[in-house]
Amino acid sequence: MAKKLKFRCKKKQVICIVVIFLVLLFGIWKFTEKKETLHYSRETHTTVTNVTEYRSDEILIGVQQIMIGTKCGSYKEALATLTAIKEAGYDAVELNDFMIHPAGLSVKLLTKFSGMPVGNGGKLDWSALIEESGLKVSSFHTYLDSIEANPKQVAEEALCFGTNTVVITGMYRFDYSSLEEVERLAERLNEAGKALSEYGVRLLYHNHNCELQKVSEEKTAYDILIEETDAAYVNFEFDSYWFADGGANVEKVMEKLGNRMKLWHINDRGCTKAGPYMTPILSQNATELGNGNMDLDGLAAIAKKNGVEAVILETHKNWVEKNPIKSLKVSSEFMKQHFK
Repeated sequence: MAKKLKFRCKKKQVICIVVIFLVLLFGIWKFTEKKETLHYSRETHTTVTNVTEYRSDEILIGVQQIMIGTKCGSYKEALATLTAIKEAGYDAVELNDFMIHPAGLSVKLLTKFSGMPVGNGGKLDWSALIEESGLKVSSFHTYLDSIEANPKQVAEEALCFGTNTVVITGMYRFDYSSLEEVERLAERLNEAGKALSEYGVRLLYHNHNCELQKVSEEKTAYDILIEETDAAYVNFEFDSYWFADGGANVEKVMEKLGNRMKLWHINDRGCTKAGPYMTPILSQNATELGNGNMDLDGLAAIAKKNGVEAVILETHKNWVEKNPIKSLKVSSEFMKQHFK
């Protein structure tokens, strides 16, 4: 009798485990299944009327959308966030393809583990939000393969937001240490930039630190991208934080870019944790502008000399009081002092 009861209990446990497994499997499938993405266009969505027009006598200041993923859980919250950005003195926001559309599981996990979760903003109507907030869109980040697959669609999406500037966020699962691969990337960028230009849209490339990989004794991958792309079709959004992180001479790179440096991703780098410290070595990370150790004054002077058109704040996590809105308000003081 006892053996039968024990067998029945084990059988029920197995059934429960199988049911739970199937429910989880179904949930994951529903969560990750591909849904048709409705891309923004001037025919189907609100068209942003505050069009971004870059002028030689004005430098726009903006905020990268990746900073505000946790503050855009609903339309109301997102609008309040954008309003706070405008009230802090910023002119624009820089949008990301993966944040204005529903993000896949891999993107959500990657951004969450990096400390900058995309949140649920992909379900919101961003063209309506931008229009209502009164902000401009400085530029639109997307992927190279998206442009290669449908340049007209990418261009139309950017123009719907009132910007003619599309930026390649970066390459994933890509070998930046291979000269052959990087030279082919330069060719692809030229082709993509030419395709976008037919719709009145320009292409910029945004760096991280991987472009500092050496492809020869004398040159990095970034050197190749600068030298082998055509300025008529490809220019740059330079991220000084990531090159400082990689140990590069940031000033020298900015001077080499010259007027091909159209936009500047700005950030500061340091350690803002209070002591006492356990060891004499501190981890450096992103911080509010002016709170770190980068020579931002010197870099700002070079950016102005280069004729930079917009400066975009992108502070990665470690925000003051763990609040990105409070953080961007602190950084706005540096931005307004140097570019307004």
